[in-house]
Amino acid sequence: MLKDVTFGQYFPGRSLLHRLDPRIKILSVILLIVWIFMAEHILSYALLLLTCISLILVAKLPLKTVFRSIRGIFIILLITALINLFLTKGEGKPLVDWGVFSIYEEGIWRAIKMFLRITILLIMTSVVLTYTTSPIDLTDGIERLLSPLSYLHVPVHDFAMMMSIALRFIPTLIEETDKIMSAQKARGADFSSGGIVKRIKALLPVLIPLFISAFRRAEELATAMECRCYRGGKGRTRMKVLHMGVHDILFSVWMLALGAGVLLINHFAYGLVGF
Repeated sequence: MLKDVTFGQYFPGRSLLHRLDPRIKILSVILLIVWIFMAEHILSYALLLLTCISLILVAKLPLKTVFRSIRGIFIILLITALINLFLTKGEGKPLVDWGVFSIYEEGIWRAIKMFLRITILLIMTSVVLTYTTSPIDLTDGIERLLSPLSYLHVPVHDFAMMMSIALRFIPTLIEETDKIMSAQKARGADFSSGGIVKRIKALLPVLIPLFISAFRRAEELATAMECRCYRGGKGRTRMKVLHMGVHDILFSVWMLALGAGVLLINHFAYGLVGF
């Protein structure tokens, strides 16, 4: 299951999404989050999901790898959908009545919307950002966007570097966790049987080595950066200077048009099925 988590990985390529300016991709993700939470009609979610699939195809990413990341949190998605399904009350008689639990038409649509909202949010942020943007480009993009805060003496470069390193080490820590669990299983540890309390206690022999390994890696990284005379962003130059091209502008216009489409659907599709 841990191997299914691909968030934080970078897949090299020469697609349109790979060549976009990282600042545009970061702003696009922010806009996508806004559009997702502004969507009200089921057709709005269909438009966002279609956009999501289109971006995956444009980036030439393997669909199996992208949807594998969702499989890792499928239980969370299912629980969220069930909570909205059973706890949402509607007008009129329920479709199914089991005493304490009852299912209304409004609950079905809300469960579908919440499922799609989390799925689209996860895929979009993964595809647009981490899958198609290298850690160096991501750091540069965040730093350039937050550069006005440097006039307020905010350590923008350090903040961007910490975010980039955190994303970069997600796959590394997952791989380390998988190795530790495999080693513990070889020594007779059981992580799959028993109740919740027993399973949590069984994870303690995994968490302690994982924390030790994480601190050791952090210390090694800090030592390597000091040996290379790293002293923060002050006075540093960049080998690759960020420039926005025509394709960046066109992609930005397309993202704004997507938001306009969501708003139009919300307005004109009122009263149709799925609202």
